[in-house]
Amino acid sequence: MATARAPEEEHQMRKKLVIDTDPGIDDAMAIFVALRSPELELLGLTTIFGNVYTTLATRNALHLLEAVGRTDIPVAEGSHVTVKKATKLRIASFVHGSDGLGNQNFPPPAGRPVDQSAAAFLVEQANLYPGQVTVVALGPLTNLALAIELDPSFPKKIGQIVILGGAYSVNGNVNPAAEANIFGDPDAADTVFTSGADILAVGINITHQVVLSDADREKLEQSDSKYARYLSKILGLYYDYHRDAYFTKGVYLHDPTALLAAVDPSLMTYTEGVVRVQTVGITKGLTVFDNTKKRYGEITPWSGKPTVKVAVTVDAPAVVELIMQRLTTDD
Repeated sequence: MATARAPEEEHQMRKKLVIDTDPGIDDAMAIFVALRSPELELLGLTTIFGNVYTTLATRNALHLLEAVGRTDIPVAEGSHVTVKKATKLRIASFVHGSDGLGNQNFPPPAGRPVDQSAAAFLVEQANLYPGQVTVVALGPLTNLALAIELDPSFPKKIGQIVILGGAYSVNGNVNPAAEANIFGDPDAADTVFTSGADILAVGINITHQVVLSDADREKLEQSDSKYARYLSKILGLYYDYHRDAYFTKGVYLHDPTALLAAVDPSLMTYTEGVVRVQTVGITKGLTVFDNTKKRYGEITPWSGKPTVKVAVTVDAPAVVELIMQRLTTDD
């Protein structure tokens, strides 16, 4: 007969998680799913440019935690520039609104970020819990590259890095070559992909299969859950963008899908190989995957590089069902 676990044992078994995020409407959804996932212990949020500039990403992260009464979770502000010190030229205001959260113009949060940088926070957590911390990276990979720079042993100390990024055997979503998160800082992405960390990459070849339908949106609007009520306020603009850009009803669930890869990896299948990122030219941000099935005659920039896991299939209905189940129930 199975015996019930003591609360402290349950607590120890939860996966320790940091979400590196650029909120973003689907980031908000991913953060809420994380808060509603009993498998996870959310250690903190780190912020990065992407959907919005870093300052606004920090404000939005603090605001989202306050909106659902989780101000116990720290927020560490990340880099405002790429690893090559370029400032962000492109933000996705046409997707997420100028405030990143559907142009709702919420009041400023009362809280403040912690005093340390995102990179320092990531290194600290990896040192506090060696091998136990998973980072789910939902934006450009600048903070993770800076963490590696700060502590070269970081890739070995971090448990796993789940990357929402790349387009494997499909076109990108910024241009035909590049997916937005990798395009945001391709040099950082190449550093992280070749760092030797345990990496699981979820690209838009996967997330474009996971769609929140109009019917799902109605279910959110009818739910009494504080998470669903909040998301119902901000989803309109995101639906409009998908209709105009992709001629589709429904929205792609990029960020919550990547988050669920950390919760339950069996929702996807994976292949393993070496990923390199193009850092210049018209294919800047392109993720090139070597499936390591061939030994090339020449030494190449892929030779001797560590392999990573890349998601190749997804049980999309199960992912949507799990997201909906978690967002439509309260604490």
